[in-house]
Amino acid sequence: MAETVTPDVASLPPASTARERRGWYLYDWANSAFQTTVITVFLGPFLTTVTELAAGCELGADTCDGYVHPLGIRVAAGSYYPYLISLSVFLTVFVLPVVGAVADRSAHKKRLLGAAAFTGAGATIAFAFVTGERYLLGGALFLVANIAFGAAVVVYNSFLPQLGGPDERDGISSRGWAIGYLGGGLLLAANLVAVTMLAEEGDPQRTLDLARWSIVSAGVWWAVFTLVPLRWLRERPAAALAGGGNVLTDGFRQLGRTLREVKAYPLTLFFLLAFLVYNDGIQTVITLASQYGTEELRLGQSTLITTILLVQFLAFGGALALGALARRIGAWKTVLLSLVLWTGVIVAAFRLPAEAPLPFMILGGAIGLVLGGSQALSRSLFSQLIPAGKEGEYYGFYEISDKGTSWLGPLAFGLVFQLTASYRVGLVSLLIFFVVGFALLAAVPIRRAIVAAGNTPPRVL
Repeated sequence: MAETVTPDVASLPPASTARERRGWYLYDWANSAFQTTVITVFLGPFLTTVTELAAGCELGADTCDGYVHPLGIRVAAGSYYPYLISLSVFLTVFVLPVVGAVADRSAHKKRLLGAAAFTGAGATIAFAFVTGERYLLGGALFLVANIAFGAAVVVYNSFLPQLGGPDERDGISSRGWAIGYLGGGLLLAANLVAVTMLAEEGDPQRTLDLARWSIVSAGVWWAVFTLVPLRWLRERPAAALAGGGNVLTDGFRQLGRTLREVKAYPLTLFFLLAFLVYNDGIQTVITLASQYGTEELRLGQSTLITTILLVQFLAFGGALALGALARRIGAWKTVLLSLVLWTGVIVAAFRLPAEAPLPFMILGGAIGLVLGGSQALSRSLFSQLIPAGKEGEYYGFYEISDKGTSWLGPLAFGLVFQLTASYRVGLVSLLIFFVVGFALLAAVPIRRAIVAAGNTPPRVL
């Protein structure tokens, strides 16, 4: 097995420039279009409709009891997309840590970022060919795009510790997250305007076509704006270089060593557990907000669309505001405060009156203000807890915690609804994630955890 060596600090390039940091921010601008336009709004209804057509249902029918048979498995048309999400989550559990390990051992991170981003963007653009009953093609393209999206985010996040010192990362992460919400929101707004203006009542095929081209536009946006960070970011010597080994095989070996050695950083793992719990609650609120608005509050589609856009643009300001607060009181305390605010959001949502769009939109604005900051500061705080040279690997585990475990909240919500037949009570069940997450995070001796990982704590925590 090749020996691992760490480069001398004096041989490392100088600290990042403002231009390089702007390039890093712009990748968030690039890939957020996939998250907002594709995942949040258009892909689920689009791919479900294509699957229903393949199951023999009529376009525009209110209900569809048909089945499709991918790989010979009998699947209800309405279950196809949720099953795909579960499959993509399962696959990312294996893919992302390996991608992170390879990124740590490669002196060509930009190439890895570009390969993952362009693969995902290309698969998204290829939705132009998902016409008629091609649900299998749509499913395959989604799997490729979603896994590539996660892989690119792992490589992208691994740049963060190289862009600034301990006292700078909260601001850098918050600005990146804010720029991402702004970019994703702008493209989503443009697509929603186009769909609203060009759709024709009584012509479901035209609506389906507009949704498909909206998905394609997100792929184009992702690919084009990825060119900027690939030009402005700089390569740095790998923190773990093998003597004569292959980067890919050495990456697998290094991942195996990390899994065996991770018990040496129990406080980092404890933080990751806290993040797993409270972020699961955050992701569930985001995922189920539209369903809650439609089914429990009986709100129209226009209200939901307006609220989605409101969340996107207010999250831009929220990420910057909480980033500024973190400079005064520290990221750890700010994330704890954000969890208190999330608890207030859940309680307020439980008390929302039905058929009242304005209170729902106000609550959506509150979600936007707290959403971006809580996620951005969690990312920068985690960067302080990663042993030097293993940023990619640890962000691979982090990304799994972000995407791969968000089934806990929906499961709790679904079980409570099944027992009570109340969406309101189901929503309140999510309080446990924020309360337990707060308690776990508060129990992390954050300064000691940073020191234990071999890093220098920021002045304010």
